Amino acid sequence: MATTGTPPIVFVHGTRFSAGQWSPQLAALEPDFAVAAVDLPGHGARTAEPWGLAAATEIIAAAVDSLDRGPALVVGHSLGGYASLEFARRTPERLRGLVLAGASASTSGPWATPYRWVAGLVPRLPADRLARWNDRLLRRLYPPDVVEATIRSGYAFHTLPAAWGEVLGRFDAGAMRHVDAPVLVLNGEKDTVFRSGERAFVRAHPRARLELIPRAGHLANFDDPDAFTAAVRRFAQQLPARP
Repeated sequence: MATTGTPPIVFVHGTRFSAGQWSPQLAALEPDFAVAAVDLPGHGARTAEPWGLAAATEIIAAAVDSLDRGPALVVGHSLGGYASLEFARRTPERLRGLVLAGASASTSGPWATPYRWVAGLVPRLPADRLARWNDRLLRRLYPPDVVEATIRSGYAFHTLPAAWGEVLGRFDAGAMRHVDAPVLVLNGEKDTVFRSGERAFVRAHPRARLELIPRAGHLANFDDPDAFTAAVRRFAQQLPARP
């Protein structure tokens, strides 16, 4: 049961995944926090819904409201991190803290070129083949209790072009000025691409700090679920009390 004074926590998944991505974190944190994980438009149970950043922020806001404990700590990974930055800009009154995981790279400039290429290539490949490849990869790299919820929920390859088409060119460290809450930039040590702007992101916000998960890559919450969860827990416990 959540302790009085602890912030509610809402988790926002990354590219092609779903709320199932957060099953290790939800299980570990539920005894002490009110927690929820969302499916973004076009993902998981919302697979038939069209992608849109505005719709994504409404879904996050609805999850915060459903916990009925006031402003929340929002934890966003990759695509979900950029959606969480947009949520912070649009609805600052619902945000008590923000964790950006694998989402501290500028989405404009030369680095974005390969992602535009991937976003254009994915629709040309059979979705069932991509799903089988992802299933095999996740099962080879991670134990079942970490990834089975993700595998059961399926993958949103069809949404990838629209999602990254809207995100690319839109976010850089300047987006941090719209966040009116403490920020933890939480990256895998080996996530070289999505770490590329981390120091600029931290410098751009007066209440931001950086933490790395040793030996972890882009999927840091899969690579080391305990370390990722512990970092979120510490940050949540250190957030200032609500006025």
